[in-house]
Amino acid sequence: MEFPQSFHIFAAPITNAGIPMRKFLFYLIALTIVLSSCSKSEKTYKIAVSQCSEDIWRHKLNQELVMGTYFYDDVELSFASADDSDEKQIEQINQFVNEGVDLLIVAPNQVSTVSPAIDNAFDKGIPVIVFDRKTNSEKYTASIGADNYEMGSLMGEYIATQLGGKGRVLEIMGLKGSSPAIDRHNGFVKALAAYPGIELVASLQGDWTEESAVKAIKDYQGDLTHIDYVFGQNDRMAVGASKTLASKTTKYCGIDGLPGKGNGIECVRDSVLEVSYIYPTHGDQVLQLAMNILEGKPYEKDNPLMASLVTKDNAKVLLLQNEELVRQSNNINLLHRQADNYLQQLNSQRLITLLLAIVIFVITVSGMIIVSNMHRRHRLERQAFSMVVNVPVEDEPAEVAPAPEQPQITTVTPEEQAHIEAGSDARFLEKLRGLVQEQMGESSLSVETLAEQMGVSRVQLYRKVKTLTGRTPVDIIRLSRLNRSKVLLETTDKNVSEVAYEVGFTAPSYFTKCFKDEFGISPSDL
Repeated sequence: MEFPQSFHIFAAPITNAGIPMRKFLFYLIALTIVLSSCSKSEKTYKIAVSQCSEDIWRHKLNQELVMGTYFYDDVELSFASADDSDEKQIEQINQFVNEGVDLLIVAPNQVSTVSPAIDNAFDKGIPVIVFDRKTNSEKYTASIGADNYEMGSLMGEYIATQLGGKGRVLEIMGLKGSSPAIDRHNGFVKALAAYPGIELVASLQGDWTEESAVKAIKDYQGDLTHIDYVFGQNDRMAVGASKTLASKTTKYCGIDGLPGKGNGIECVRDSVLEVSYIYPTHGDQVLQLAMNILEGKPYEKDNPLMASLVTKDNAKVLLLQNEELVRQSNNINLLHRQADNYLQQLNSQRLITLLLAIVIFVITVSGMIIVSNMHRRHRLERQAFSMVVNVPVEDEPAEVAPAPEQPQITTVTPEEQAHIEAGSDARFLEKLRGLVQEQMGESSLSVETLAEQMGVSRVQLYRKVKTLTGRTPVDIIRLSRLNRSKVLLETTDKNVSEVAYEVGFTAPSYFTKCFKDEFGISPSDL
């Protein structure tokens, strides 16, 4: 059975398009950081971060939190790691409470044992953000993190589909009692339950480290021969399993999808792991949520973070993107340090006042440029995307030709015309739309097929479609199929399965899920 194509939607690759604007914005933001650093006032908000452990994923999150403070003059962060100890984390949280912090960000080591300390902080009026992990209490101000149950479920669905519904699978679980380990296991088991031919040989207990996976496998007394897939609840345990099992045919899957040497994305690129699932950190969003709470701005109590699958097809692109992000982050950190050093040399209040005026001017101008460009880009992407999938642009009035097969592009300004190059780009998108419409009923239709028919490489097709529409070629195929299926369900007597197969889906159940995600209703309701 072919695995559904929607599992291959990922971040856009780095291109040369728009480099001058990116450089301009980078230096503009850097200048803003430098100048704003020169006018820092005394810190006001004290935010405590209680980490359950110390590892590369949490180190990345901490770095992002620190960088997030560069855009605020009144934030002071304090970090503590419990090293997987409930007692140590309880002690650290109580210490933060006694110090009178203004807000607590906490990743609970286990679901129940740390809850009383968190409840105590909440009861004393300290806002609490629970991130990455859960507690068994409702005493928190907001939560933010990825859906661990969904990730476990998607991994189970992926493995079962790759095996064609038959095979032997081994699971290596994370720290006992932690909410990610519990949720990922429950989602994984629930997904496999739909495939009677899949045998879950064992769910071995690890503690998120590579060594724990090695020990769990060596200590297991059962039969671990002929294992088809190993699901490690994080990449390190999956790698540990790959070093321990003797079978050369076993495939390994993990979660975290971190960049950097020896981490998940590199392991997928080097075929140590077949796939990994990016477990997002987004420290900037965590800090923004904290500031919204402290400053009395609107915020959501539950804030899910989106994640995506890493395969060999996109691992190289993701590593390149990370290298660029690391380079720019290092530049910003350097500029910030230099600005802090320079701040110590400033003695003139007159100069500080002048710099403040410059900061206000730079922020205002850069904000106007960024907002203007974002609106313009989004408008152009919607126009180009609607041309391919034949979906009308909701908030941009446009004249529509009588024939549905000949969508028109609304009139744009000369600057906008330069972005989409209406002549060649419009013909390119029209040709792509025609090919997708003609072949969408073929389940084998792929990005590679379209690229060959368009006379470009797969990477070139991906980059151009992403640049013009803001969507990937896989998005185009899937949404075209869903739009056609909606018309068929509304205008014919065909049932859901017939329509699913007619528009190119290989599984009615997966079609139903995609349809509901896109339109908010089940196809059987039409």
